[in-house]
Amino acid sequence: MTAIERTLLDAARTLSRAVASIEFPEPVAHVYNPLDYAFAAYQTYVHRYGTSRKEIVLVGMNPGPFGMVQTGVPFGEVAAVRDWMRIRATIGKPASAHPKRPVEGFACTRSEVSGRRLWGWAAARFRSADAFFADWFVLNYCPLAFVEASGRNLTPGHLPATAQRELYSACDIHLARALTALAPAWVIGIGDFAAKRVRSVLESRLVDPALAGTVRRGRILHPSPASPIANRGWADVAERELAALGVPLPGTAISATTR
Repeated sequence: MTAIERTLLDAARTLSRAVASIEFPEPVAHVYNPLDYAFAAYQTYVHRYGTSRKEIVLVGMNPGPFGMVQTGVPFGEVAAVRDWMRIRATIGKPASAHPKRPVEGFACTRSEVSGRRLWGWAAARFRSADAFFADWFVLNYCPLAFVEASGRNLTPGHLPATAQRELYSACDIHLARALTALAPAWVIGIGDFAAKRVRSVLESRLVDPALAGTVRRGRILHPSPASPIANRGWADVAERELAALGVPLPGTAISATTR
């Protein structure tokens, strides 16, 4: 096990324990923590693809009901994780689940649209998972999914202020540790929420000043089906945004000064 892999897994375990102690008031009715019941899959993800430094780290918001909630992998659309990343693991059950949002693990037949778009783009652009993860890695800022009594998904930005502050404090520490270990040249938030949290963490005292002073940060469109722009061709928009940031992609010249 490499030092980077060890740090990523230790940071994830610490985060999982920290958020487990937070009490989330209404409208939160159910909390899913895949870093607990699906940690075996996340561990495999890190063991296979998170063992070395990365050029680009993409940061998402939190698990989707048919993605990481089911597979333990960020944006973890079942088919992409199983067939493209070649990850299979036993998935447990959360302490409390909404009947409309059961955890079925790799037996889940629903497709997470955001994950299908993100990993579908990666597969089309890089072909193999090994080629993508050679220089790229994907993290989620928040490890928890929140469900209201109606079964509706609740995003971290809509939590009550007290719970939000406590949650963000734990998530900031985790992201800072992960970025320090991965030492990327770019950290890119997927969507506005993640981009703001990335900026906050990089401007805090949690990150090594040497890294914070050199890493480039940015934002790309979130692939959510709730976004009309994403529904008109997310991959094309994301590639234009990555190009504007100067992020190297296969077939593009990579500057000698990227690090």
